[in-house]
Amino acid sequence: MSITAAMVSELRKKTGAGMMDCKKALTETAGNMDEAVDFLRKKGLSAAAKKSGRVASEGAVAATSNGAVGAIVEVNAETDFVAKNEAFQTFVAGVRDLVLNNDVADVEALKGVDYPGSGRTVAEELTHQIATIGENMGIRRLARIDAGQGVVTSYIHGNGKIGVLVELQTESTDEKVEVLGKQLAMHVAAAAPQYLDRDSVPADIVEKEKEIMRVKAIESGKPENIVEKIILGQINKYFGEVCLLEQAFVIDPDQKVGKLVAALAKELGADIKLNSYVRFQLGEGIEKKEDDFAAEVAAMSK
Repeated sequence: MSITAAMVSELRKKTGAGMMDCKKALTETAGNMDEAVDFLRKKGLSAAAKKSGRVASEGAVAATSNGAVGAIVEVNAETDFVAKNEAFQTFVAGVRDLVLNNDVADVEALKGVDYPGSGRTVAEELTHQIATIGENMGIRRLARIDAGQGVVTSYIHGNGKIGVLVELQTESTDEKVEVLGKQLAMHVAAAAPQYLDRDSVPADIVEKEKEIMRVKAIESGKPENIVEKIILGQINKYFGEVCLLEQAFVIDPDQKVGKLVAALAKELGADIKLNSYVRFQLGEGIEKKEDDFAAEVAAMSK
């Protein structure tokens, strides 16, 4: 019998398996939905749906760059053990390279891209990997930078715990630009700037910080006529902590990042602008489930 898109969609909803796997199951079972479910269960593919609710906060961040283009992704798994698995690492690298070579805006767009050598889309390959590896997995986020004219450099720290991209806009092709980009990427990994420059800090955040500084100054007994001067000094210090261009360079703390970029531009006689950066830290913002062993034992005894 003819296998329709509606049948494939229904089987996907029931099992969570990939589209191509569902189509194959229906073809093998002559369109019998129940037998197709059993077919997928025997293949271990429907198991992926049962794992989809489990927290995946481990995994890896992967980043790469090629000239003026760079890509970074975070792919999560449930355990560090699986994160070190060769199959998982291969999948993460494959996803990273797809982002580099395809102008995708977000994860949903990426999921529709064909995964090389599998006959499946990225979404279907993810489901296949979940079923094969035996843990919930997810492509959490991605970023792609195309500098157009310039250099994008990448850096991975701690075996995939932190990944960074740095974009330098310039017409210079001197290798020193890429060397600086690498150093800046290492700096971003270590210093974790929150903003590129002070103009990037939202006005409400600046006002909130100033108000906190004002209250502290007044409560410490400082005269009102010098409170504003104190706030000015402290807000500049705040910008120096959170803004990349104003941070002390980790390799040479006597230099500010912005001045370091300006110094190379002067040396090469070319405009160089630190235009953007991306920093992913594995699992940041994911609430990890804490297992209560005593509660589990108590529940089992009821």
